Amino acid sequence: MSVDPAEIKLDRILDKATREIPLTRDELLFLLSVSKENDIAKVFETARLLRTRYFQNKIFSYGFVYFSTYCRNECAFCLYRKSNTSLKRYRKTDLEIMKTAYSLVDSGVHLIDLTMGEDPHFFANHGSEFAHMIRTIEMIKISTNIPVMISAGVIPEDILLEFKEAGVDWYATYQETHNPDLYSKLRLGQSYEERMQRKVTARKMGLLLEEGLLTGVGDTDEDLVDSFEEMKKLEADQIRVMSFIPQQDTPMQHFSAVPRSREMLVIAIMRLVFPDRLIPASLDVDGLNGLTERLNAGANVVTSIIPPQSGLAGVSNHSLDIEDGNRTVKKIIPVLEENGLMMASRDDYQEWIQQRKSKFVLRKEP
Repeated sequence: MSVDPAEIKLDRILDKATREIPLTRDELLFLLSVSKENDIAKVFETARLLRTRYFQNKIFSYGFVYFSTYCRNECAFCLYRKSNTSLKRYRKTDLEIMKTAYSLVDSGVHLIDLTMGEDPHFFANHGSEFAHMIRTIEMIKISTNIPVMISAGVIPEDILLEFKEAGVDWYATYQETHNPDLYSKLRLGQSYEERMQRKVTARKMGLLLEEGLLTGVGDTDEDLVDSFEEMKKLEADQIRVMSFIPQQDTPMQHFSAVPRSREMLVIAIMRLVFPDRLIPASLDVDGLNGLTERLNAGANVVTSIIPPQSGLAGVSNHSLDIEDGNRTVKKIIPVLEENGLMMASRDDYQEWIQQRKSKFVLRKEP
């Protein structure tokens, strides 16, 4: 019986990943080309092994507060792009944001993600309108001590520092791709370098970083490997990939979606490359029904939890599973248990955050 050279190569690469020896570019490209069901299962199994090594069977979760759907940008892939007039938009009040945040805290999430497009209301007058949001975060932190992520685009540096001083722990502003040419076609008229540099600045301020990719937007295997390298340079603490969902009334509405298996494979390879990082399983693409396959690929954070009756929207699928309550911690826990996993405690999450932050504090010391 002949031995398949590709299978031998896969086993060698996965053994190397298990021993946490950095994989070469060619090895990563090989993993991205894996297509046989048994071979993919091996990659997923190795990803889960590495997740268990660092996180046991514990899964984190975070709540999603999309507080404004207004945006000044024209991203080709986004439902909320400025020129989309078919969309009913909203901007939540400080009180509505706090009410939703407290509801999420009570439900048991580990982190609150405050998200918006680049709402021109906030960016006007050198960002002076961010003052309301900063005060809201201060009140949420004082009353709950819940970790907070701010995902509000390329925030001015001085405002970003004010967020940090108000108690924000995380800064997220996804690049979507690290191919500058593809970026220019996705984020029309926006500076690739400025977006990247703001994350570098946030790191220097002591904020944790989340970096994110879209797959299925014309990205190649080479582009994905480039992104892994850029994420390493950023030392991103949480890294994510999401499948592109074509949005009506956007330039990419007729773009062909790629199979979800692509996202799952990228999640698994991310775990091999970044075994000790947080890797989300987003509810925003396939809702609760897509959670198991993302967990099986090595994800360890359930994201985009949104309480029903909150009047909030998602991003990729703006209404999926929200009003029927399927984006709640209560609905997630049984899925975790079915997969031999459990919801981590708040102390577990706080401990992970402090360990990550301490690495950079120690590095700054003379």
